[in-house]
Amino acid sequence: MHKILTYNKISVKGLDRFSREKYEIASEISKPDAIMLRSHVLTPETIPTTTRAIGRAGAGVNNIPVANCTERGIVVFNAPGANANAVKELVVMAMLMSTRDILGGIEFVKQEGGGKDEASLHKLVEDGKKKFGGQELAGKTLGVVGLGAIGSQVAETALTLGMKVLGLDPALSVDAAWRLSRDIERVENMQTLLSKSDYVTLHLPVLEATRNLINKELVESFKPGGVLLNFSREKLVDTEAIVAGLDSGKIGRYVTDFPMPQLIGRDDVTLMPHLGASTVEAEENCAIMVADQLMDFLEHGNIKNSVNFPATYLERTEGYRIAFSNRNVPKMLNQVLSILADRNHNVIDMINKSRDDIAYNLIDVEREPNPDLAEALEAIDGVINVRIL
Repeated sequence: MHKILTYNKISVKGLDRFSREKYEIASEISKPDAIMLRSHVLTPETIPTTTRAIGRAGAGVNNIPVANCTERGIVVFNAPGANANAVKELVVMAMLMSTRDILGGIEFVKQEGGGKDEASLHKLVEDGKKKFGGQELAGKTLGVVGLGAIGSQVAETALTLGMKVLGLDPALSVDAAWRLSRDIERVENMQTLLSKSDYVTLHLPVLEATRNLINKELVESFKPGGVLLNFSREKLVDTEAIVAGLDSGKIGRYVTDFPMPQLIGRDDVTLMPHLGASTVEAEENCAIMVADQLMDFLEHGNIKNSVNFPATYLERTEGYRIAFSNRNVPKMLNQVLSILADRNHNVIDMINKSRDDIAYNLIDVEREPNPDLAEALEAIDGVINVRIL
């Protein structure tokens, strides 16, 4: 019986993926094999020693001490792309709001239209609507920084709205590149993208290379009056630089769901709570994806969509499986295979993958290993943990 500790409200559709015959799932549980959460903040001290995996029902993992988990051999999963459509729709809505004073018009009717008869209301609306005119998105240029699951969907939708789309993503994978429309024009640097774009939308993780990406220097590259949209990560922008850009007119409007005190009350800023993935469908998709990944890992040792371990998949045979992680140093696999040979274990199939300083292995053997095999393997210097599946 595998034990899953949950934090936050996880979609029932995700939890229902776990067979109650194989899994015990609760918000309070001792010695869990895995943790499933959304926004709850974990610290190294709050992660039980029995934990083998952590599943984040969302894309970001800033609330999980990933480096510590890697040291302990804990695989951290996320759900990339599961909430992409929800965020895409919010970004498109934000672009529309930034170019037409939709909220102002709604508030005008709400505040001024009460108590009027039909004729008076009609005159009010016709006289007042000119205050809320705007521009169309068609024909404008959108710069998309980050062309992953969300950024690529935003780019494709912008094309259908008649916009010209520029894209920038130095880390773009081959698979992601194949999925992009040929109508998306790729640019080589931020300065070029900013200077040519009427709208700029950010879709990047926070790394050392991307922290405060939009800084005082880059603000100077904006096309005067350009609109910046940030529905990705708060730390991608230097808020003080944003304020300076708004004051100078280099940035015409800033739209984000990461409110900051310096931005409250400004007419050229649109702020909302962090709503990106707050749809029923996104929460369900994230929970289902993470649940399936945790089950495949706990039952078969396979890894998909991990932020700290290499993707690893080995078709299950009729034998028994040994899963272990180790420091990525030479001769580790040789030592493990030597112990298996000394115990007369015939290897049916195996796979070895590495990622940075960590390595992960799946080895299928013909007969059931004795209980002390895991202890013998864990005694090897550099082996982090071992599971017999």
